[in-house]
Amino acid sequence: MYDTQPLHPLMVDLRRGLLGRCPRCGKGRTFRAFLKVSDRCDVCGEELFHHRADDFPAYVVILLLGHLLVPAALFVEARFAPSYWVHLALWLPLTLGLTVGLLQPVKGVIVVLQWRMGMHGFEPMKRCGARAQGAEAA
Repeated sequence: MYDTQPLHPLMVDLRRGLLGRCPRCGKGRTFRAFLKVSDRCDVCGEELFHHRADDFPAYVVILLLGHLLVPAALFVEARFAPSYWVHLALWLPLTLGLTVGLLQPVKGVIVVLQWRMGMHGFEPMKRCGARAQGAEAA
C-alpha cells in the first residue's frame, strides 16, 4: 500500500497555492500566464497539467465576493443612502478589481488541493514524489 500522508502541512500548501508556486517544491511557478497552469514545474519537473480546476475558481470567487460585497453595499445604502452614481463609482471598480485579483490565487489553491489529494492524475506523481523525498531523507 502507498503512503497517503501529505508531504507537508496544509497551511504550507495553501500558501503555495495563493502565491502561485509549485505544490511540490514551492519554488517553481504554477502559472505560465494569468490563468494558464504550466504543464510542469520549471524547477522540480512536477507535472501540473493533470489539474481540472475548470470553472470552480470563478464560482468560489463569486461566492466569496457575494458574501463580502453585498452586505457592505447594503450597509452603505442603509447607513448613508448615497446616490446611484456613488454606488456605481464605489462598487463597480471594487468588484472588478477584487474579482480579477482573486481569480489566480483561488485557482492556485484549487490546483494545489487537487495535487495534495491526488485527484485527476496527480496520485501517481504524488507517490513518486513521496518515494523520492523518503529516499532523500534516508
